[in-house]
Amino acid sequence: MMSLSRQDRTPNSNRGLDSVPPSRLKGVGPSIEKKLAAIGIFSVQDLLFHLPLRYEDRTKVTLAARARVGEYMQFEGEITSCDIQFGKRRSLRCSLRDSSGSMTLRFFHFSAAQKDSLAVGTQLRIYGEVKHGRAGFEIFHPEYKALAQAKQIPSDTLTPIYPTTEGLLQPRLRSIISQAVDLVIANTAIEDYLPNEIIQKLGLTNLTEAIKHIHRPPADAFGAWDREAPNPGRDRLAFEELLTHRISLRRLRNDSDSHAAPQFVGECQLIRGFLAQLPFDLTGGQRRAFSDIEHDLARPTPMLRLLQGDVGSGKTVVAALSALRAIDAGYQVAIMAPTEILAEQHAINFKNWFEPLGIEVGWHSGKQKGKPRAEQLARVASGECQILVGTHALFQDELEYRKLGLIIIDEQHRFGVQQRLALREKAASMNINPHQLVMTATPIPRTLAMSAYADLDNSIIDELPPGRTPVNTLIVSNERRGEVIERIAAACEENSQAYWVCTLIDESEVLQCQAAEVTAAQLAEHLPKVRVGLVHGRMKPAEKAQVMASFKAAEIDLLVATTVIEVGVDVPNASLMVIENPERLGLAQLHQLRGRVGRGSVKSHCILLYQTPLSRNGKERLSVMRESNDGFFIAEKDLELRGPGQVLGTAQTGLMQFRIADITRDANMLDDVKNAADFVLSHHPQIVDSLIRRWLGENIHYANV
Repeated sequence: MMSLSRQDRTPNSNRGLDSVPPSRLKGVGPSIEKKLAAIGIFSVQDLLFHLPLRYEDRTKVTLAARARVGEYMQFEGEITSCDIQFGKRRSLRCSLRDSSGSMTLRFFHFSAAQKDSLAVGTQLRIYGEVKHGRAGFEIFHPEYKALAQAKQIPSDTLTPIYPTTEGLLQPRLRSIISQAVDLVIANTAIEDYLPNEIIQKLGLTNLTEAIKHIHRPPADAFGAWDREAPNPGRDRLAFEELLTHRISLRRLRNDSDSHAAPQFVGECQLIRGFLAQLPFDLTGGQRRAFSDIEHDLARPTPMLRLLQGDVGSGKTVVAALSALRAIDAGYQVAIMAPTEILAEQHAINFKNWFEPLGIEVGWHSGKQKGKPRAEQLARVASGECQILVGTHALFQDELEYRKLGLIIIDEQHRFGVQQRLALREKAASMNINPHQLVMTATPIPRTLAMSAYADLDNSIIDELPPGRTPVNTLIVSNERRGEVIERIAAACEENSQAYWVCTLIDESEVLQCQAAEVTAAQLAEHLPKVRVGLVHGRMKPAEKAQVMASFKAAEIDLLVATTVIEVGVDVPNASLMVIENPERLGLAQLHQLRGRVGRGSVKSHCILLYQTPLSRNGKERLSVMRESNDGFFIAEKDLELRGPGQVLGTAQTGLMQFRIADITRDANMLDDVKNAADFVLSHHPQIVDSLIRRWLGENIHYANV
């Protein structure tokens, strides 16, 4: 079965499977061990928790005559011919015959030894996707075994398909993991870290049974692997994985709470002066959110707070009030945004608000060079610059703050936890633990708030400023493009302004910018009386700032842009937006873009100009946009349709790349996960490191920073 020593096989051995290397298993030499390490497998325990992506049903053999095109199926038969064919591509073509008929097996990558193994008369069992071929059914590169090597009866369990890497084929990986499962079944050597109180209270499945079931589900379980179907083995492992993620974030929070932070208390004249110059009153939602923040800033431990608010709800004003609290106490503030265009907008707003109050606002980005960069670094280091706005360049090594007391991060979902921590570490050399406020205009569904943001307290601005009107959303086929262009002309004649947003399925920024340039030229040709402007990510910051300033000053009627204008652009006179190819974007991003209009009192419209044919999923997503302006409803639907990885963005995948848990499917577990995490941290802290090593592995640094 496997080549473990007698000592390692002894049930009473103190050595856990987390310390037994895969090389102790049959067939794992140095080369395979290196490939296993490449996918995060360093022990037998890692093999057991390397969970399947999906399953294939190889429990039955189908007759060739009953093959169905497009389905993965298993067949048995005799090789009746095997020849190399030459054409556009050299291939090995074999014919497999059973009692009902024959089919073709084709290999484009093959060796002489493989050809010899497929000699006429060989009995094979094969598995693969059935396709239409010139002479009937055909399968490209099937998995196969000579029946002399295979069991005469098909497998009685579903066949797992695992995440793998180049040079480590599924059959080899399955064989190695199967040995690890055999070891657990024989010795029950895997340690269950969960306290009995939790297992019994929640009725969780035994860990050994869960492991066995997840790697070897019975044949009749195939239909039970649907998203909603109960599955005790899967649910047990999903619970433990969600619990580990929450524990890691809560420990991060507990670690933060153990440090001292500056306390900002007492009257703040700067806030009084700032409110006096605002041309509007704060909404109730803004007041409540700032009250939460003020309470945190007065405490002797670092604030870690998430501020949510739909587009246009006034989060930036709340951020400004928070910044004034820190500045009034003699501390510096850093404001980080994910894109230069958003950071530039923040810099402009804060300069307009703060410079009349005698506060110096600085700007810093990776593209800043030469003397201006050196001067900015010097002003930050001396403390002369009291508030610094920029991109992720704010936590680069060369940037040193004199007295950083508050970090504000906008559009938190664009950053990972690690980036947020890196900015916090900028203050460590000063023995200061700064407060942190992270903001998002992409509402976070409760399920994500309880998992990906479990280290943060939560405030929500739950109302829009008076005078804001809901945006009317229309879904229009690109075949009516001419009518849409006429509508832009009519809007501009009435002294309104408009956006035309270009998107590409290709992620290349160069191609996106080229598409925007072509579209701008075409629209300028069709609309000779309309002043057309262009902004995209490859323009220099000064150029983008100039275009945006001209648009805001109504010197440009129609702004053609890539999705760089998703956030941070505030032009109240803009009342019409056209989003080209909206089916290529997520709901949250569409909602963000739509939020650029409807910022004044004029009735505003958003046209989703889609390409035909539209998929069923695409129709459903665009219908959600037409029916609702509620950011939280849209965020929930986005999570349901795309999953947490895409909703959060790649920056968060270090935390949200679940092996088996599914935030949407397993939402009903989250309250139990929250309570269990609190119980483990309070009563069983000794198991935390073991759980984190099991489930997070190389991401353990998230929990230990």
